[in-house]
Amino acid sequence: MTISQKLHTKLVQKLILTPSLQQAIKLLPMSTLELSELLNQEMVENPLLEEVPTEELQPVEAAQDKQEEKEKEKTDTWDDQDYEYFFGDYLDDGYRPHTPTEVKELPPIENTLSTTTSLADHLLWQLSMQTDDPLMREIGEAIIGNLDDDGQLVATVEELAAMGPWPIEDVERALKLVQGFDPIGVAARDLQECLLLQLRHLGLAGSPAEKIVTEHMRLLQNHQVPELARKLGMSIDDLKQHIELIRHLDPKPGSRYNPSQSQYVIPDVYVVKVEDQYVAVLNEEGLPQLRISPVYRRLLDKSASDNTDETRAYVKDKFRSALWLIKSVEQRQKTIHKVATSIINFQRDFLDHGIEYLRPLVLRDVANDIGMHESTVSRVVTNKYMHTPQGVFEMKYFFHSGIASAYGEAVSSVTIKQRIRKIIEQEDPRKPLSDSKIVSILQREGLELARRTIAKYREELKIPTSNQRKVLY
Repeated sequence: MTISQKLHTKLVQKLILTPSLQQAIKLLPMSTLELSELLNQEMVENPLLEEVPTEELQPVEAAQDKQEEKEKEKTDTWDDQDYEYFFGDYLDDGYRPHTPTEVKELPPIENTLSTTTSLADHLLWQLSMQTDDPLMREIGEAIIGNLDDDGQLVATVEELAAMGPWPIEDVERALKLVQGFDPIGVAARDLQECLLLQLRHLGLAGSPAEKIVTEHMRLLQNHQVPELARKLGMSIDDLKQHIELIRHLDPKPGSRYNPSQSQYVIPDVYVVKVEDQYVAVLNEEGLPQLRISPVYRRLLDKSASDNTDETRAYVKDKFRSALWLIKSVEQRQKTIHKVATSIINFQRDFLDHGIEYLRPLVLRDVANDIGMHESTVSRVVTNKYMHTPQGVFEMKYFFHSGIASAYGEAVSSVTIKQRIRKIIEQEDPRKPLSDSKIVSILQREGLELARRTIAKYREELKIPTSNQRKVLY
């Protein structure tokens, strides 16, 4: 047997993602803020990219600049490709995507900024006022540094002692000191200790309320009031005042000093009603409007004697990258506009009447409507928000599965969750509805759902079980 080398011709079809296509795909899932950061970074790295000055964004001046630029380009002798033919619009010094409709101005920046005292600052101030002992201050700072947003201590005494290292007795003494600070209940190691600290601060040590928290916490959490009354040897009417007292204690005393920060969402798309139709308007506020630098483009001209081949090759490479970036950004904006317009067409009833009229919608529906692949639609709706007459919603919000009703129309899962919430809000708190009873109510309305589906939706709505919702007095 001999081994020999031979040449063979083989025809193969392959799908290859060019760098420009990869860049276009990469831009799709980006939020407006992320895209703005990318464009600013590209302007730093690519000298051929520059931002259009504000004064050059006027339509009249842009038209004049475009005409002058075309006259200059008549003398250019670029080789390889006819850039003017393919990218003429992007070479305009005043190029800016057209925005057909005005949208409301964003709120002033002073309305979005605030300064609040954190829980740690509040406790450290009290620590500095309560003790001059350097050791107590050091251990106290370690304790305060190991509190979560609710004010609960997330480290054990042994773990705190190992940080110093400090004697366990000193750590326990410092912990007792911090637990006496405002808000009462802070630095507790669990819910039970948190409630006990508050009861003792109220002078209720040894009371039935303290006994409930110490010995019968599980019965209280499970709303087993008759069993709790039997174990304490008192009537339900007498027990009621102690339970109400416990109910008014704060299980998360630190949360008032650590409020959740408001997240201001800047919508990527505005839905504006023009006469009787809804129109999608892209929000391009804050996005730098890019153009090709005329100064660097002149370096591509072979007639310039001071331009070496190396210089022209470098400029040509950067020129090509800049053109594809600008084209990719515009393609991204066009795709977002197409998807938003399609969503508007599908969800017209929602825009007019609200959540109860949200219709079932999947990615395939929009993909078929605009002639694109589902993966493209999925990338577009990622990290994007729409400002609608019903509020600001993430674009993913409009895609939900549907459940067939007895009337032949599919109903969105969001609409069903809304109906479950209203049913529970209208129930008798002394006789809360079980998941099976909710199933029966929805069946009478023409919706066939399994009990486990109701339980799943209820948990997603963060609604407790019927046993936990029950009020016996």
